[in-house]
Amino acid sequence: MGPLVQIKGIREGLLVTLGEGEWPELHSSLLEHLTQQREFLRGAKVYLDVGNQILHAIELSELRNEISGNGISLWGVLSNSPVTELTAQTLGLATKLSRQSGRTAYRSVAAADTNLNAGEEAILVRRTLRSGFSIKHAGHVIVIGDVNPGAEIVAGGSIMVWGNLRGTVTAGADGDENAVICALEMSPTQIRIAGVSGNLTKKVGKTSPMMAKLQNGQVEAENWTPAKEKSGGIWPRK
Repeated sequence: MGPLVQIKGIREGLLVTLGEGEWPELHSSLLEHLTQQREFLRGAKVYLDVGNQILHAIELSELRNEISGNGISLWGVLSNSPVTELTAQTLGLATKLSRQSGRTAYRSVAAADTNLNAGEEAILVRRTLRSGFSIKHAGHVIVIGDVNPGAEIVAGGSIMVWGNLRGTVTAGADGDENAVICALEMSPTQIRIAGVSGNLTKKVGKTSPMMAKLQNGQVEAENWTPAKEKSGGIWPRK
């Protein structure tokens, strides 16, 4: 298990990343860490990456005041949770970093949970995405694990789930009609490709790999047999 609190310098100031755990423990560890380094960090602008934590206005407001009490300014909150991101925006906090800091305009999962591969832009996530977890990425998204109800994936390219897809998925978010969605078991809560929504829960069984793609203006699914793909894989060629 990694450290609960990590601090590194970025273009905007300092990025404080929280590890996995329950919020009370992380909250306590964060304040203890900041208090211990109060003199060193005094006057710093901090961006806090809370990962999957779901925080509401009262919790974020309290945290901002506590951080401010150490002479540190909380400027932004990065999160995989749409609830936390909206809360931060409501409080006037930034929710993204510049490209120079290694973040794109799309919010992706924390660096510890992803691996970037060479070739076409994609992220590889080796974990099950539970309710409240959100991934947004400009390229392709590959998940080795399940995508549970309440979890969300939004990709500019294609999506492949090496597991059971039961959450909400959007491929071709920027209008790429060649994007596809593949899963070993597919019963999504909601599925969308290039702005077109589909309902596959009644059409698709749960025992064989399936691929969803746009056909005749509709999202349709068929058996997924990668070996028969003649285009070189599931990723559409430009």
